[in-house]
Amino acid sequence: MIADRLDARRLDTAIEITREHLLSMRAAGPYWEGRLSSSAVATATAVMALAMAGHAADERRVRQGVEWLAATQNEDGGWGDTPESPSNIAATLLSLAALTVAGPDGPRAAGRAREWLADVAGERPGEIAGAVRRSYGDDRTFAAPILAACALAGIVPWREVPALPVELALMPRSLQRVLRLGVVSYALPALIAVGALIRRRSPSGGPLARIVRGWALGPALRRLPALQPASGGFLEAAPLTSFVAMSLVAAVGPEHEVVQRGLRFLRETVRPDGSWPIDTNLSVWVTTNALQALRHSGGIPRDLAEGAREWLLNLQSTEVHAMTGAAPGGWAWTHLPGGVPDADDTAGATILMAEMGERQAAMAGAFWLSGLHNPDGGWPTFCQGWGRLPFDRSSPDITAHAARALHAVSRDGGPEEPYVARLVKANIDRLGPDESRRMQRGEGRMDRLAAIHVGSVATLGFHYLERSQREDGSWLPLWFGSQQAVDQANPVFGTSRVLAAYADCGRANGEAARRGVAYLVGAQNGDGGWGGAPGVESGVEETAMAVSALARFAGRDDAREVMAAGTRYLLARVADTTWTEPAPIGLYFASLWYSEEMYPLAWTVEALGRARRALAVTTRDSRDEAV
Repeated sequence: MIADRLDARRLDTAIEITREHLLSMRAAGPYWEGRLSSSAVATATAVMALAMAGHAADERRVRQGVEWLAATQNEDGGWGDTPESPSNIAATLLSLAALTVAGPDGPRAAGRAREWLADVAGERPGEIAGAVRRSYGDDRTFAAPILAACALAGIVPWREVPALPVELALMPRSLQRVLRLGVVSYALPALIAVGALIRRRSPSGGPLARIVRGWALGPALRRLPALQPASGGFLEAAPLTSFVAMSLVAAVGPEHEVVQRGLRFLRETVRPDGSWPIDTNLSVWVTTNALQALRHSGGIPRDLAEGAREWLLNLQSTEVHAMTGAAPGGWAWTHLPGGVPDADDTAGATILMAEMGERQAAMAGAFWLSGLHNPDGGWPTFCQGWGRLPFDRSSPDITAHAARALHAVSRDGGPEEPYVARLVKANIDRLGPDESRRMQRGEGRMDRLAAIHVGSVATLGFHYLERSQREDGSWLPLWFGSQQAVDQANPVFGTSRVLAAYADCGRANGEAARRGVAYLVGAQNGDGGWGGAPGVESGVEETAMAVSALARFAGRDDAREVMAAGTRYLLARVADTTWTEPAPIGLYFASLWYSEEMYPLAWTVEALGRARRALAVTTRDSRDEAV
């Protein structure tokens, strides 16, 4: 039997070791903060913002940032998003801009960067700007700020910087969706600050457009302070905060209140080595992943479960978000004030709330998700209906996670009736006409109506997943990739997340799930592991996700065999202690790569726990000490 070929004692030992290590990585509280890789983009933009503001107290930070950039430059002369990433044009251009603005501390690094740019884009400024625009297509969210930073450093002329229509920041959010702007929904601070800089340095458009933009500039800038969180960091992200700060320094001066709060954020988030990560942390995301890992590998220790429940409850949003207009009920990726409620984190927290018996919080999260889904049946990350750019489009991995959350709530008894009644009334426009009439006449119990609504929305999600499945049976994720894959996509990761939804929602026997399992079976490498795509070198993160997914289909011989081989791969990585080494598989805004130290830890623990149950390996009963 397969279970016989998997040493039960070895598996038990590995689970004990990995659980203990995972628990040891907690922050000073009932949650995890994790650690994101340092980022050339974040460091370069922060160095520029601090250098341009010109405060003497920041000279050491600027110098250390320049030194970090010089020390992490790739051999080819460029920079990647992480020190382990291949060179790309955005990271290299921004690093060159930082070295240029910060002074003569890195002339050799700057010269090598110019050589790399000449090879991949060209020597002329117009060629460089064209390469940036091609890289981002219609999305000006990062193309305009990158080129504006380059213009501030004298690398490209201002005429090469695409305009950002500042006046559109004053329009109602519903109209912004209809206009399908060339920036994503979370980027209003950049639209305002970078747009104001471009407007002053390079006015564009006809006479009427110039008049309108000139009129809008003042009101838009006055709106900016209300969008800035208490921490000073927009989205808790050094790049976005730095773009806003450097643009305002150049447009209105360094004493602007938004600049001062942004600089404070940069000072507080710099690392001892002089670098910055792309975001302060992903604490909510890594905590929900870690708690699920513990739950499926023996249980969550009771004291941790109680503390984590309260921690997550306190982080559920209770008001409309100032930046994205998100309704109450969702969760952001971080516990810090710059986070924005999003579908993936809300789904993860909603599932945990349902499992922990917090029915009101779970139903609120479910209604938040049900109000977010797009007309195509899928889920975007932040805002319904924008649809044009990647982080506002529906995606299979987020849709699968949202469907799992809605299923977890709809199969539960539902919260107390008065609370559900308020939620349903708040979402009446999203109910079908028959359900709306029944609700208005008071027919039926509100919890039943809510469950029907949530369940029907989840069904729409699976219709979207069937349409988005590729010919080879795989699905592509939005927030994760593979640097080694030809197209840098990660179908192994995406397919694993979608298969989890099919199994958890009682759809494991459908044709789409069968094709997805067949894809994972065929994508396994000879060493038993998986990379991001067939033929890509095996990694801990992808292997753990694939094992967790296939463990749900262990009744099928093909899935059971390959899952056992994947488990042996993970056991070998635990034995040689390389299982804790993170790889750059995460994608942040604008396809910025990152690694996160918690990913291999949490996902390996969950995979080993699910494999143990799926293969019927006998282990110590931990029910007395965990929940």
